[in-house]
Amino acid sequence: MERDMPALTPVLRWKRGNKIAARNETWFEKNCLSDDCAADLRLHGKLLLHSKPHLALGGVRNISLNVTISNAGDDAYDTNIYFNFTKEVFYINFWQKEEKGISCELVDLDFLKCIVGFPFMRAQTKYHFAAIFDTTRLSGENDTLQFLVQAKSANPEHNLSDNSLDLSIPLIHETDATITGVVTPSSFVYGNSIDASRFVHLEDMECNFQPLNLTFQAINKGPSRLPGSTVDIRIPNRLAGNGADMFHVVSDGRGNCTPHRNPTPCTIPRNNESIFHSIFAFFTKSGRKVLDCDRPGRACLTISCSLGPQLKEEPLSIDIKLLLNTEILKIDSSSVVQFVTRGYMRVTDRTVEVPNGLPEDISLFFEALHDQEPRGYVVGWIIAISLLVGILIFLLLAVLLWKMGFFRRRYREIIEAEKNRKDSDESWDWMDKDH
Repeated sequence: MERDMPALTPVLRWKRGNKIAARNETWFEKNCLSDDCAADLRLHGKLLLHSKPHLALGGVRNISLNVTISNAGDDAYDTNIYFNFTKEVFYINFWQKEEKGISCELVDLDFLKCIVGFPFMRAQTKYHFAAIFDTTRLSGENDTLQFLVQAKSANPEHNLSDNSLDLSIPLIHETDATITGVVTPSSFVYGNSIDASRFVHLEDMECNFQPLNLTFQAINKGPSRLPGSTVDIRIPNRLAGNGADMFHVVSDGRGNCTPHRNPTPCTIPRNNESIFHSIFAFFTKSGRKVLDCDRPGRACLTISCSLGPQLKEEPLSIDIKLLLNTEILKIDSSSVVQFVTRGYMRVTDRTVEVPNGLPEDISLFFEALHDQEPRGYVVGWIIAISLLVGILIFLLLAVLLWKMGFFRRRYREIIEAEKNRKDSDESWDWMDKDH
């Protein structure tokens, strides 16, 4: 016959001498510094990158996140350190100087979990380790690279202010910005003998304009992406400091450029000089005049163009169409006027240029050549003055000859002298016959 066995009752036995005693209370020894066995985790850390204060993008770079965790409280069970970071960096591995039971696991592309001192981190201990990340894929959309680090355990903690770290480093784009350019045409001829159909004429304006095309190309030679840049273009705009403006901007396409428009593009200078000064200027019209914005006191037209982001080896173009008022050039006494246009590329503050890189500026040259033909009234005056001078010279020669007696010959004396000579010759002939 089956009978149910009674439930077992735990019995604590303690043998002292020959007696066996049973007790209903058990005392456990507690080895904690505080009443609730609270831990006190503390985090310290820093980012290391070749002792540089910033991270230069574009190269093959690894960044080290050095972390120190200490426990100033009671033993901390199930201690973990969590790293949050951008998905543009990649976790490579961790490093510890001594084997102390640290292991790291990548939970997600932007989340790393490191277990410290499993199963517990003893009181009054300290651990050092480093997590290494690859930063070659950083795009630089953000100004800084940021890591959020937090330490947690299964123990209660009274002070959580030092359980987290916010480590960041500025991102700097390492680039090699350069600029190239060309101007068309590189030279042109102006003057009174040039057909007006070769120039551009604006509506209701009498001026002859020479069209010019300036094309600049800003290039990023890398190694990083260039977040943005500005190209400053300076064009000498006056023959003299107080003269009229010569250039009129027609188009500044393919670039976010500051608009520059001359409200009175057609300016015909008044010639208040005397005719003799004009004639003298024609005969002395020679030499070369150089108009350069780098020279002090030179009035220049400045155009600033803002460019967007550029990848490595990506060029961005700026096209500027100008009209040059040739009427202003005609009053100059030089036979050749050379214009020096300068372009300079400026990068943003978040960019650093590679040492010994390509130049960021360029100089373009184009020349205006005078046809050396005088104006019509100057030709007439030259002919009139030449005739007048010729007549004066002729009269002067006539007066000189008259003073020298060229026009006062004594014909009677000449005739008598000739007659006496013939009589003398006849007398000699008679004497020869007698002999």
